[in-house]
Amino acid sequence: MPAPRTVLLTGAAGGVGTLMRELLPRYGYELRLLDLQPVEGEPDAVTLDIGDPASRDALREAVRGVDAVLHLAGISLEAPFEKILRANIQGTHHLYEAVREEGVRRVVFASSNHAVGFTPVPGAGDPLIPVSAPHRPDTFYGLSKSFGEDLAQLYWDLHGVESVSVRIGSCFPEPTTVRMLSIWMSPADGARLFHAALTAEDVGHTVVYGSSDNTRLWWDLSSARALGYEPRDDSEPYAAKLIAEQGELDTARPDQAHIGGAFCTDPPIWPH
Repeated sequence: MPAPRTVLLTGAAGGVGTLMRELLPRYGYELRLLDLQPVEGEPDAVTLDIGDPASRDALREAVRGVDAVLHLAGISLEAPFEKILRANIQGTHHLYEAVREEGVRRVVFASSNHAVGFTPVPGAGDPLIPVSAPHRPDTFYGLSKSFGEDLAQLYWDLHGVESVSVRIGSCFPEPTTVRMLSIWMSPADGARLFHAALTAEDVGHTVVYGSSDNTRLWWDLSSARALGYEPRDDSEPYAAKLIAEQGELDTARPDQAHIGGAFCTDPPIWPH
């Protein structure tokens, strides 16, 4: 697919969105920004609640004329189901409807490792977790990401809208926990992966894991690499300090036995 010139970035004021606002223009993208909250320093950004049915015409206008959408908007922690339903489930559905109506060719959907959060952490010598692992959401938040992946598949099969669903691990400037050593995605690798997802040919609906090439990696990055993703970073330089502070990962503990971590036992609640 030729590199899209204009990309609608939803969730532009969020953590990952803020990182991508800086990094993606280096790949030649012109970003149209959208968020529920005003985007600091971006007076032209669209402020919109995409989960509100009354905002659907405005959302369609925001989508109009873009080449692709990078959909990062939504609640990113656990919340009551009603809030998840509006922000993550209805909001994603409204976005896909606007994309279909406006003839946009591709969506890159920010899924999450929490869509498969109850998948056990692989032991030493075990195979990496494949993208074909069944949905095992650990929260209503994870459930909404499972829904988003299935919605992306439906819109490909039914309407020919291409999507790449990226099961993001943790995208921060550096890992902050021992668990994160296995799922960390550096911001630079995040931009590389999103760029590959926006430009790869004939993706249909493709699911990939989103992380750097970590020494302690839990999941299989082959479908991401097939898009042209070439991760360059590894969490290992941070390992000694984190392990000294927190100890090695102990899979006998319920909050460390599954890839969703504490989301499986005591999830952080939105807003934090």
